[in-house]
Amino acid sequence: MKVVILCGGYGTRIRDISDNIPKPMIPVGGYPILWHIMKSYAQWGHKEFVLCLGYKGEVIKNFFLDYESLTRDFTITLGHQHTIEYCSDPIDMNWRVTLADTGLQAMTGARIKRIRKYVANEDHFMLTYGDAVGSINFDKLIEFHMCHNRVLTITGVRPPGRFGEMVSDAGGRVIEFNEKPQVSGGRISGGFFVCRKEIFDYLDDRENLVFEVEPMNRMVADQQVMTYEHDDFWHPMDTSRDYQLLNGLCEQGKAPWIVW
Repeated sequence: MKVVILCGGYGTRIRDISDNIPKPMIPVGGYPILWHIMKSYAQWGHKEFVLCLGYKGEVIKNFFLDYESLTRDFTITLGHQHTIEYCSDPIDMNWRVTLADTGLQAMTGARIKRIRKYVANEDHFMLTYGDAVGSINFDKLIEFHMCHNRVLTITGVRPPGRFGEMVSDAGGRVIEFNEKPQVSGGRISGGFFVCRKEIFDYLDDRENLVFEVEPMNRMVADQQVMTYEHDDFWHPMDTSRDYQLLNGLCEQGKAPWIVW
């Protein structure tokens, strides 16, 4: 199943760390957090990615253009017979990465709409943000999504309260979604979505279309959203404190999302 990753935002809350690079390229344990997210999916067999680029998208493009030389030992012969001979095995086999410019100012809903052609042959695809990691069991997430026959599955987590809170009924159907409230209890959206192709019926190309507001609430009203409950590790990188926490876990060898 293809994986769409939103990588185009400005990351204004963490500019003290990432002023010269886009947020998904902030390093965690020596590699961009985006790479960690992709490794997590690839570990479960999902190796086709569509990256929705915007702010400083050229930094992400250059990372993947130079990926082999950045991650492998090599011998280079200079001059007219210029050659590069790689001396170590590639660390990521058979990844296929589409880097799509979805606009500098576009909000999340517009970005998803603009990559429709790259998932046109998919009945279902996965979707996430380029700034959070978790110990997600993607097999169970997809199994849950396939069972309920609705348009969208959201991974519901229990982190500190500063994200969109979801209220669901006993069967897991989302009945209310509030963007970034003061969470008093329950679950909030951790991203890691699974989508049916019908999600595009709720999207348009308006630059200011925020996926988490109008489209999400329309789907909730149509009873087309379900929550997959994830009680294990999940953490975003929104602030310098988050940056220090995630890197600290890597340094201590205690990063729960690293299972490769």
